[in-house]
Amino acid sequence: MLYHLFDWLKEEGIRFPGVELFRFITFRTMVAVLLSLFITLVYGKKLIQFLQARQFSEGVRNLGLAGENLKKDTPTMGGIIIILAILIPTLLLADLTKVYVQLMLISTIWLGVIGFVDDYLKLRGKRRAKESGVEHKKSNDDGLAGRFKILGQVGLGIIVGTTLYFNSEVKIWRQYVGTAEQAKADSTVITKTVNGQAKYFVETKTPITTIPFVKNHEFNYSKLLPADWRSYTWLLYILIVIFIITAVSNGANLTDGLDGLATGTSALIGVLLGIFAYASGNLVFADYLNIMYIPDLGELSIFIAAMIGACIGFLWYNSFPAQMFMGDTGSLTLGGIIAALAIIVHKELLIPIFCGVFLVEALSVMIQVGYFKYTKRKYGAGRRVFRTAPIHHHFQALGLHEVKIVNRFWIVTVLLVVLCIVTLKIR
Repeated sequence: MLYHLFDWLKEEGIRFPGVELFRFITFRTMVAVLLSLFITLVYGKKLIQFLQARQFSEGVRNLGLAGENLKKDTPTMGGIIIILAILIPTLLLADLTKVYVQLMLISTIWLGVIGFVDDYLKLRGKRRAKESGVEHKKSNDDGLAGRFKILGQVGLGIIVGTTLYFNSEVKIWRQYVGTAEQAKADSTVITKTVNGQAKYFVETKTPITTIPFVKNHEFNYSKLLPADWRSYTWLLYILIVIFIITAVSNGANLTDGLDGLATGTSALIGVLLGIFAYASGNLVFADYLNIMYIPDLGELSIFIAAMIGACIGFLWYNSFPAQMFMGDTGSLTLGGIIAALAIIVHKELLIPIFCGVFLVEALSVMIQVGYFKYTKRKYGAGRRVFRTAPIHHHFQALGLHEVKIVNRFWIVTVLLVVLCIVTLKIR
């Protein structure tokens, strides 16, 4: 809103000192980080007091792990402050006419509402049990039914996939293959001066993604279909987007089991996605790195900066010992944001790498549940691969302190993020 206000004032000839700074994405990005940090640090304490006053505290699974009883009265639904710290700086500082910004605002609100309803239903169940004098035990039946959460994630996948495939403002510039004379004679070719040299580009809307560590590193999704079926590429693309958003969102949700684990991991992944978005949205960097240039993508840097600042600010209260949990309100939202951003910057094939922690957490649950059911059918009694799942609780059961587990998972994420950054040059 401030961006548009200052833009309007400029058109009207009204000048204020420093207004020209708002033209630069880098300046607005830094302001977004500071503003989101301010919101989470200052109003996070007020939210804790609000949640405590209304007894919105987290239920804890009885796993027999060290320190779990200390978490019982910790306020949850702290994801509200993360969402606000993302939305407010973006609304104030970003160009809201850009389709990518609009799409991420919708994604944040959409998943935030789903997570909020889930958390609210869990708390209502706990309160009713308390009023009836029955001890409340946290279970998978609490909260929003799993099928409704999946349905909500599928709905967002349809919105994101449909927008990216059909919206006319979503396009990619690719270098023109031909001579300069041919380029000048072709009215569809875009000529730009990059680092003092004339470069020629063509616009395309083909559904492509980036293949890491490969020289000719672009892959068209239509090649997954027989030639006669390629008119249905849009359907395949939307199904892929639905799968990615659902998988990453649930992976982040499963990761949110130790103080600061999901928050810190999401912040680190946000830094990587910010680098990808800024590089692909800047013609000079995109040309130098020989990656696809995506017009208007640079505006997402403001949104991503707000997300990073929100996670770091929330970590002030969420680090061990946590004063507040984000709940599904935060974890589902952060996972969905990360998935949508990865798809928008065409780096979805890197998700198994930079979301490696989310992937391992989800796989540990799937392996545990699958093996337990298999052995129960075969032997009459279920057996376990891990002491408990997700895997961070397995390490807790082995005697590691949760701070050490969280720090090591962060270190792993840093290594994975660096590995993904080098894919910009190593092919």
